[in-house]
Amino acid sequence: MQAIIINPEDAVAVALTDLAAGTAVSLDNGQSVVLKDDITRGHKFALRDLPEGTPVIKYGFPIGTAKCAIAAGEHVHTHNVKTALKGEGEYTYQPLSPATLTKVERTFEGYVRENGDVGIRNDVWIIPTVFCVNEVARELERYAQSRLGDFPNVTNAAALTHPYGCSQMGDDMTTTMRVLASLAAHPNAGAVLILGLGCENNNIGVFKPYLTDDARLHFLNSQDVSDELEEGKKLIDTMLTQANACVRTTVPLSKLRIGLKCGGSDGLSGITANPLIGRVSDLVVGAGGTSVMTEVPEMFGAEQLLMNRAQSTEVFNESVRLINDFKQYFISHGQTVSENPSPGNKAGGITTLEDKSLGCVQKGGKAPVSGVVHYGNKLTHTGLNLLQGPGNDGVSCTALAAAGCHLVLFSTGRGTPFATVVPTIKISTNSALFAKKPDWIDFNAGAIVDGRSFDELSLELLDYVLAIASGKKSVSEARGIHEIVIWKDGVTM
Repeated sequence: MQAIIINPEDAVAVALTDLAAGTAVSLDNGQSVVLKDDITRGHKFALRDLPEGTPVIKYGFPIGTAKCAIAAGEHVHTHNVKTALKGEGEYTYQPLSPATLTKVERTFEGYVRENGDVGIRNDVWIIPTVFCVNEVARELERYAQSRLGDFPNVTNAAALTHPYGCSQMGDDMTTTMRVLASLAAHPNAGAVLILGLGCENNNIGVFKPYLTDDARLHFLNSQDVSDELEEGKKLIDTMLTQANACVRTTVPLSKLRIGLKCGGSDGLSGITANPLIGRVSDLVVGAGGTSVMTEVPEMFGAEQLLMNRAQSTEVFNESVRLINDFKQYFISHGQTVSENPSPGNKAGGITTLEDKSLGCVQKGGKAPVSGVVHYGNKLTHTGLNLLQGPGNDGVSCTALAAAGCHLVLFSTGRGTPFATVVPTIKISTNSALFAKKPDWIDFNAGAIVDGRSFDELSLELLDYVLAIASGKKSVSEARGIHEIVIWKDGVTM
């Protein structure tokens, strides 16, 4: 197959391979189009003549309007299409009948915590309250990793270093504390060391009210001791022993919480990897589990589709606030809401933010939207949730981890080695990337283009997810990548 029409209403087709000008492309609808331009894989060409000002339809919805007349067979991209997005919107709740989700019976081997939460890892985490002690945290990470062989039930040791915790004001300081506190409560950690300096804004005494009362938490204030490394290593020994006492137990799929993310997207993201992730999300939700979609700016242009899936008027209203508050965030900083896609997105075939968003929301499958989560907060609802957060890979993946997601399904068409502190499963949109970057990519959704069925591949991906949940390491996890990035908006003192 040379190209695909995603929706019968579409005015464009997407090339599934590089195509030369003059090629007569035969399409599934029986139409044949002779190309007037070279079309790179993932890019679009017009199926019919489009007069200037005409809405350009893809996924069955407008992705912008024609800047000029576009002839059938011409390349359709940023040179001849412009966004139609504007500022804050008014939305009407038009609830859809809830989709019927497939119910599968699956289990995984997880760690049941004293409070009933389930983790998929039994890590030892060192969380600095402030950047000043980052290197101490890294030294303690190295020490803990050197001792893992003596503690077979401990899965890893990681320092969750970051550049904040002092010289922050107002909401930024509160945000830092809320994110770190949510991470400290994560069930993937068997024991957590809160490592402070002593004079920082986010000192341990100030931070403690944000933390839950949890026997997994340990504390060290560096200025209170003569040798913080010596004292820290003693605490690490205690934590390793504590975590090692927890063993894996068989738990149902309903206990799993997955984050949904895309980064380095291309024109195939909304055709292969994102809808494949959406099907896995529906399988998890259908079994009583939880999935979480973030990247709010990459809902702009497709937000009404999600709002209509809200399971109640209350959730609809929360979704409207989520979208409009984020648009106001752009406007208050003097930015346009459509300042997206990235250069890499455009090179991969994504033309406008509407184009990107309509592909992005495919990750949410068809499940009803059950809840909206504020940035830095923990999940309170099962089912499909929307999480406040930007498109930035580091910030949004960290937000998913802080919300309590056990792992992240991360689709990519361009590729990235980034991963956060929970297992981050990279899913390529195309087979070329999967072959080129085996040290980045876990799973190949490009097999869809090669003829594999969504039904077959979604079950295969679900099995892979459950293998990761039961202890198999993701590619980035095996490389030791575990970054967190906290959202910053205000003044640095």
